[in-house]
Amino acid sequence: MVLSNMRLIIKRKSVYFAALLFAALMILAVGMPNLEKTDNEYETNGKIDETEVFEDVNQTHDIRVEVYHFHATRQCWSCIRLGELAEKTVESRFANEVEGGVLSFAHIDAQKSENREVVKRYGVRGSSLFIGTYIGDEFHKEENIQLWYKLNDEDGYMDILEEIIGRRLGGDLS
Repeated sequence: MVLSNMRLIIKRKSVYFAALLFAALMILAVGMPNLEKTDNEYETNGKIDETEVFEDVNQTHDIRVEVYHFHATRQCWSCIRLGELAEKTVESRFANEVEGGVLSFAHIDAQKSENREVVKRYGVRGSSLFIGTYIGDEFHKEENIQLWYKLNDEDGYMDILEEIIGRRLGGDLS
């Protein structure tokens, strides 16, 4: 009994060894894939040159960005201020992009029936600032709540929003 079990174990190990040997021989016969570094137009010392990548994205995809201040018909001071600073940022820091049609800004009364479609697309639930980015046929939306904490710091507010909009215009959705 013990002897037959030992023979079975040796036979199984032989099969596994033969399969492993066969796989190794096939790899040697077909050749190993080339794992050496190749010259990639975006590679510089193992790092990606983001400016070239973003230029490539802009050349191959149509990028548009919408900045929408959603609000109720009656607004408090904070809601009004959120929209005013967003509008000021877009107009003063992105005039060329607005003129070129790649960036737009609007105040949208979320309670009006004519705005129902855009409110639904953005998933608006209250006064908010949303950034919508279109890259080709894809749509990405994000609500920015960080700016609510900067309503008394105009420069800080504008710097944060400028950075976010700039990244979106460059195709960066992070």
